[in-house]
Amino acid sequence: MNLLSVITFLPILFALVVWFLPNEKHVRPVSLGLSIVHFFVSIVLLVKFDISSAGLQFVEQTPWVQSAGISYFLGVDGISIWLVILTTFLTPITILGGWTSIQKKTRGFHVSIFVLATTMIGTFLAMDAILFYVFFEASLIPMYFIIGIWGGKNKIYAATKFFIYTMLGSVFMLLSIITLMVLAEGQLGQMSSSLLDFYKLDLNFLPGQFLSTQTLLFFGFALAFAIKVPLFPFHTWLPDAHVQAPTPGSVILAGVMLKMGTYGLLRFCLPLFPEATAEWGWIFLALGVVGIIYGALVAMVQPDMKKLVAYSSVSHMGYVVMGLFTLNAHGLTGSIFQMLSHGISTGALFLLVGMIYERTHSREIKEYGGLAVVAPIFSIFFIIVTLSSIAVPMTNGFVGEYLILMGTFMVNKAYAILAVTGVVLGACYMLWMVKKVFFGPPGKLIKDFQGKNLDLNKTEVMTLLPVVVLIFWMGLFPGHFIKYTKASVDHMINAKQGYYLKIEGRQKKVATIKYKSTRVTR
Repeated sequence: MNLLSVITFLPILFALVVWFLPNEKHVRPVSLGLSIVHFFVSIVLLVKFDISSAGLQFVEQTPWVQSAGISYFLGVDGISIWLVILTTFLTPITILGGWTSIQKKTRGFHVSIFVLATTMIGTFLAMDAILFYVFFEASLIPMYFIIGIWGGKNKIYAATKFFIYTMLGSVFMLLSIITLMVLAEGQLGQMSSSLLDFYKLDLNFLPGQFLSTQTLLFFGFALAFAIKVPLFPFHTWLPDAHVQAPTPGSVILAGVMLKMGTYGLLRFCLPLFPEATAEWGWIFLALGVVGIIYGALVAMVQPDMKKLVAYSSVSHMGYVVMGLFTLNAHGLTGSIFQMLSHGISTGALFLLVGMIYERTHSREIKEYGGLAVVAPIFSIFFIIVTLSSIAVPMTNGFVGEYLILMGTFMVNKAYAILAVTGVVLGACYMLWMVKKVFFGPPGKLIKDFQGKNLDLNKTEVMTLLPVVVLIFWMGLFPGHFIKYTKASVDHMINAKQGYYLKIEGRQKKVATIKYKSTRVTR
C-alpha cells in the first residue's frame, strides 16, 4: 500500500482497535500510543520528501467511478505536507488534552478523534475533486459528535449550527465541481474530476463581469472555503462551536479544521481561476483586514477566556487569507507558515484554558487574579504561548505575520498599515488577559482555592513541552520549515495562468500534465 494511503487510513484501523478493546480503562493509553505511532509514520513522509520538486510526490491513483472520471487520487507537495504533519502532531496532544476532561463514553470519543484525523488528512492529500469533497464533508460528522456529546450545556445548538452552516456553504463547491466535470467532458473528451485535468480547462473570463464562467466558479469554491476558515462575515458559527466544544475538540478545530478552508483557497481558487483571483482578490484582501481588526476588537471585550481565544482565532486567520490573496511569494509563504503557527499556538491556548477550567470550573476573567502565585509552571507556559500568539520576535507567530505583512505592503500599502493595527490590538487583549488572570491581587476564585494545588502535573507538562519547542524552533529557524514549501510556492507564482502539476517518479503518459493558457480574457 502506498505511504499516503497508510498515513490517511491508519487512524481508521486504530479506531477499530480502540472500539474492540475488551477493557475501557485501556482506551486512553492505547489511543495515545497508536497516535504517536501515526505521527512517526508521517515523519517518514517528511524525511523522504524531495524539497527541490514542485510536483506531486508519493502519488497513488486508482479508478473509483470510471464512467464519471472519478478516481482515488492522492498526492502531496509543498502546499500540503506541513498540514499533514500538523494533523498527526496534534492528534496525540488532543488525546492527552482529554485525558481527565473526557469522563464519559471515552471509547466513542477516541474513535471520533481517529476518524476525524483520517478525514482531515484525506482532505489535504486528495487530488480528485470529488474525493476531496467526500473527505471535506465527512470531517463534519465526527466533529459534530465531539461537540454534541462531550460539549457544554448548549452543545446541541453549537454542533447543529456548525454542521448546517459549513455544510450549506459546501453545496456551492459541489455545484462548481460538477460544472468543471461537465466542462472537462466537453473540452477533454471525457468526464473527469481530477484536479490535474481541471488545470487544463479553458474557463471563460470577462474582466469586470460577475457572470462569466470563471468568476462564478471562483466564488462557488471561495464561499465554501471562506465559511470554513471562517472569514468575516461568515464567522458566527465559530465562537459558539469553540465555547461549547470540549477542550480536545477546540484544539483540533482551531489547530487543523480551520486550515481546510485556507488550504482549499490555495489548492483550488488561486491556480484554477487565476484571472478571477486577480480581478476579485481585493475583496478577500479587504475581508481579511476587516476580520483581523474586527476579531481583535471583539476579543478585547470578552469576559470569557475561551471566547477571547476564539475571536483571536478569527483575527489570526484573517492574516492567512490576506497573505494568500497578495499573490506573491512573501504572502503565500507567510500564509502557509502562519497556518502551521496558528495551529500550534492557538491550539495550545485552548489546551491551557481547558487545563485551568478543569481545576476551577470557571473561565470568567474577572474571577481570577494572582494565579501566577499558586500556579507558577502553568503561568510560564501560558505566557510563552501568549508571546507566540502576539507575534513576538523569536517565536513562530512573528515569522508568518511578518512575511504576510511584507507581501501585503508590496501589493497595497493601506491594507498593510491597517493590518498592523491587528498586531497592536492582539497584544492589547492578550496582555490584558494575562495581567487580569495571572497578576495583581488574588481574585475571588483564587482565594477560594487558596492552599490547593492548581499547577500543572507531569502529564500536562509533557503535553505542552513539544508545543513550546516548536514555538521557538519555528521562530528561530524558520528556514527548516519554509524550505519544504519554497518550490511549490515559486511554481505557483511563476506559472500564473499556465499552472500545472507533474507527478514525480512516474514515467507513464499521465506523468506530466502541462499546457499553455488559452483562457478567454476579452
